[in-house]
Amino acid sequence: MGCCGSTERTKREWRPLEDRSCTDLPWFLLFTVFCVGMGSICGFTIATGGAARLVFGYDSYGNTCGRRNERIEGVRLSGLDQTDKKYVFFLDPCNIDIVQRKIKSMALCVSLCPDEELKTYQDLKRFAMHNGKQSNPNPSESMILCPPVPRFGIRGLKSLPVFNRCTPVDISCYAKFAEAVVTFVSDNSMLHRLIAGVMASKEIIMGLCLLALVLSMILMVIIRYISAVLVWILTASVVLGSLGECTSCLTWPYFCFVVLHHKGTVEAGTTRDSAQGLLVYAIAATVFTVILLLLMLFMRKRVSLTIALFHVAGKVFIHLPLLTLQPFCTFLALLLFWLYWSLVLLFLGTTGNPVQNEETGLTEFRLTGTLQYMTWYHAVGLIWISEFILACQQMTVAGAVVTYYFTRDKTKLPLTPILSSVLRLMRYHLGTVAKGSFIITLVKIPRLMLMYIHNQLKGKENAFARCMLKTCICCLWCLEKCLNYLNQNAYAATAINSTSFCTSARDAFVILVENALRVAAINAVGDFVLFLGKVLIVTSTAFAGVLLLNYQRDYAEWVLPLIIVCLFAFLVAHCFLSVFEIVVDVLFLCFAIDTKYNDGTPGREFYMDKALMV
Repeated sequence: MGCCGSTERTKREWRPLEDRSCTDLPWFLLFTVFCVGMGSICGFTIATGGAARLVFGYDSYGNTCGRRNERIEGVRLSGLDQTDKKYVFFLDPCNIDIVQRKIKSMALCVSLCPDEELKTYQDLKRFAMHNGKQSNPNPSESMILCPPVPRFGIRGLKSLPVFNRCTPVDISCYAKFAEAVVTFVSDNSMLHRLIAGVMASKEIIMGLCLLALVLSMILMVIIRYISAVLVWILTASVVLGSLGECTSCLTWPYFCFVVLHHKGTVEAGTTRDSAQGLLVYAIAATVFTVILLLLMLFMRKRVSLTIALFHVAGKVFIHLPLLTLQPFCTFLALLLFWLYWSLVLLFLGTTGNPVQNEETGLTEFRLTGTLQYMTWYHAVGLIWISEFILACQQMTVAGAVVTYYFTRDKTKLPLTPILSSVLRLMRYHLGTVAKGSFIITLVKIPRLMLMYIHNQLKGKENAFARCMLKTCICCLWCLEKCLNYLNQNAYAATAINSTSFCTSARDAFVILVENALRVAAINAVGDFVLFLGKVLIVTSTAFAGVLLLNYQRDYAEWVLPLIIVCLFAFLVAHCFLSVFEIVVDVLFLCFAIDTKYNDGTPGREFYMDKALMV
C-alpha cells in the first residue's frame, strides 16, 4: 500500500465499510518492538535488584535491607545477610541535597527504628549493639553493626518506619528541603481551617463532582436542542459588540475631539494627534465590522450546517450511549500507564553499577555508559504511548460514528458499535494509530526540550534569545495542534476506507481543503459553543456548591472545596465535550464525502440525516 503520493490511484473511490485490510503493519511491528523494549527496562531493573533496592531500601555499602546480599567487588562491608534488618536508618537524616533530591547521610540496615533521639556517637553505638537479635556480638560483628563514621554528623532522631525507612517525626528536620512549606504548616490557623473545610465538606465535594459528571453527560444530548439558539445568540452578540464597542466607542470620541477643537478648549497639537489616531482606529473598526457582517451573511448556510451537525451529534449519542464511557476508559488506561511508567522510573533511580561517591564516600547505584540511555528511551515511551492511547480513543469514536453515518437503516446498526469499532481497531488499524501518534511525538519532544531550556535559562538569556525560544515553542505548538486535527481526520478516513495513514491523511486533507469555508465556520462557531458548554457546567456546579457549602459558617472553610469542585468540573466537561467535538468533526468529514460522491438520485442516494440537508 502506497504512501503520500506513491503508486496508489490518484482519484480516490470512497467505499465506506465495504472491505477491511491491515494498515501500516510495519509500524505496528515497530510499536510492538518498542513496547517490548519498555518492558525489558522494567525487567532489567527487577533482575539487577533496582526494584528491590527501591522497595526495601539499601545501606551505604550496597546491601539491600531485609535480604541476603552478594559481595560487591571493592566495597567493604558489602555482601551482608540483612534478612533480620528490614529498615533503613540514616545517621544524619536532615542532611538533604535539594539539587540531587537525596539524603547525604550514611545509612544502615536495622531491625528497629530508634524510639528516642540519638545525640552522641555513644548513643548511636549503644543503639546498634542492642539492635537486632544478637545479644553478645563479637568485635567484628560490632564493626558491622556500628561502623565508624568520622566524616558524618550524628543526628539520629526519633523516627517511625515508613516504606521500610526510619522517617524522623520531627518536621523541622526538613526545613532546609521545604522551608516555605514548613512556614506555611506552622501557620496552624490557615492550614487547619483549610483541612477542616475539606474534611467537613467531603460528602458535598463528592456530590458536586457527581453533579458535574451528570451535567456533562446530559449536555452532550440536549445541546442539539439548544445549539441553534446558542449559535445565533453568539452571532448576534459578536456583531452587536463589534458595532457598539469597536465602532461607536471610537467614532464618538473622535467627533467630541473635533467639536472641542472648534470651540478652542484644547490645544491644537494634542487634538490633531489624538483625533487622527481615533479616526484611524474608528475606520479600521468600521471596516472590520462591515467584513464581519458580510461574512455572517455569506456564511449563514455554513453556520446552519454547524447547527445541524450539533443536532445530529446529539442523535449519535442517543443511538450510541456507550460513547459517554470513552473518557472513563481513556483516563483509566492513561492512569494505569502513568503509574507503571512512574514506578519503573523510580526503579531506574536505584539501578546500575555501584559507584563510590567521592564527596561522601558512600556507595550509590548509577546508570553508566550505554545504560544511561534507558532513561531517555523510557521518557520517549511516556510521550509515544500516551499519544497512542489518545489516538486509540479517536479511532474508536471515529469508527463508531462512521458506522452510524453510513448505515442507511439505523435499526440495522451492530448490537454494540463501540465494541465493533474497538475490535476493528485491534485487528486492522493499530499500525495506523501507532504511526499517527509517533508523528505527534516527533513534534512534542523538541517542544518540551525547548521549554526545558527556556526554564533553565530564565533570567540569563538576552531578549533576542528569549524571543526566538518562545517563537519556536509557539510554532511547534501550532504545528502539533494542526497535526492533531489532521490525524483525527486521517483516522476517520481509515475507518471509512481502510487505507494506510498517509493515504488517509492525504484524502482527508483534500476533502478539508475543498470545504475550507465550512471547516472554518464549524471550528470557529463550534469550538466557541463547546467552550460555552464548559463554562455552563463549571458555573452551574459552582452555583450549586455555593448553595450547599453555604451551611458552613466560615467562608474561608469552603473556598478550597469550591476550588477543587470547579477544577474537577472543568476537567470532566473538557473530557466529555472533547468526545463530542470528535463526533462533530467525523460527522462533517462523512457529510463532505457524502455530498461529493452522492447527489440523491436513484443509485446515489445520500447517507446523511435529513437535518443535514440544508
